[in-house]
Amino acid sequence: MTIAVLSIGSNVGDSIAHLRSVVDRLGDRLVVASGVYRTAPWGGVEQEPFHNAVLIADDDALEAGGWLGVARACESAAGRTRKVRWGPRTLDVDVIAVYDREGMLIVSGDPELTLPHPRAHERAFVLAPWVELQPHAMLPQGAVDALLRGLLESGDPQQQVERLDGVAL
Repeated sequence: MTIAVLSIGSNVGDSIAHLRSVVDRLGDRLVVASGVYRTAPWGGVEQEPFHNAVLIADDDALEAGGWLGVARACESAAGRTRKVRWGPRTLDVDVIAVYDREGMLIVSGDPELTLPHPRAHERAFVLAPWVELQPHAMLPQGAVDALLRGLLESGDPQQQVERLDGVAL
């Protein structure tokens, strides 16, 4: 019943394998996967760079909240622990946006699943791979390609992203 934009990231263990585990778990629900990006860690915690990607998935049986269950199941299967906010992790799966069958963005203020993700527009590690898949996607703050340009032009080192050529999910 919905189409989801999922942001995936990892910086512990075999990061690429952790990202691929989400692709495997989604199976035929996966519509398309971005390339993999190396990105600076977010949130001021000293740690290794992340590998990030964006996935677009489709499932006739899932409502918006169902995607949160999918995200948590993927994280759990990868041994994700939540010890330090914005700290190192085997796998992080965030539900960035969910669309209904008519292509309308679902908006939710539910504290368990705020949609669209309340900080997506501030994170080049989300926007860069998303732009690769849907350059004209929109968030309430504007078009994702324009939002990304603004972040990259800011000079903020946390907003620098590097696409890894030859690494596919």
